[in-house]
Amino acid sequence: MNADLKQKRVAIVATDGVEQIELEEPRRALDAAGAITHLIAPKGDSIQAMNHDDKGARIPVDRVLADVKVADYDALLLPGGVANPDRLRTDQAAVQFVREFMLSEKPVAAICHAPWMLVEAGAVAGRTLTSWPSLQTDIRNAGGKWVDSPVQVDDALVTSRKPDDLPHFCAAIVREFAARIEDRRVDSVGEQSFPASDPPPGPTAIGGTGAAKGGDSAEDHPV
Repeated sequence: MNADLKQKRVAIVATDGVEQIELEEPRRALDAAGAITHLIAPKGDSIQAMNHDDKGARIPVDRVLADVKVADYDALLLPGGVANPDRLRTDQAAVQFVREFMLSEKPVAAICHAPWMLVEAGAVAGRTLTSWPSLQTDIRNAGGKWVDSPVQVDDALVTSRKPDDLPHFCAAIVREFAARIEDRRVDSVGEQSFPASDPPPGPTAIGGTGAAKGGDSAEDHPV
């Protein structure tokens, strides 16, 4: 993983019940690439992680949701665990943070049960993604296309199925976060040349370009 994320800020949104390995391994990969990562939770000094059905470590919280905004971060990571996204999707501040991130077209990654948050945020219609298999009906009912793949990239969204897929997921998020953040930087510089009366065109739907064209296929992004 030689992609450069030096000084790029990545939000990791999670709460009690997060699968420990799905938080810690991607975070280590991002940190190793130079990113600044913040664990953001609805409240509290720490959250209870899980190792499947057993309690794991308590992980310190860096920020609470009430004190952050999407503009503070370059990318978003959503780890899984059954209870974690199930709790978060009932928290309107958490859902709104994810919705605004998807609307911003900044890169987002979600693994295992975390795509529940994307469903709750109304952000899967027209997209192709993967997840823990039990979510596939929810994703399809929300207008998305579910695939059984270790990792799936659809525009700026990276998804994966389970802890066994973490090597693929970690490599993809470092690569895609670096590429997408750089693309946004270049686009931002280019947009400065447009006169105020002629703004640059761009998608307005929450699905972005992926929703407009029905999402990229897995073949478009080999792993």
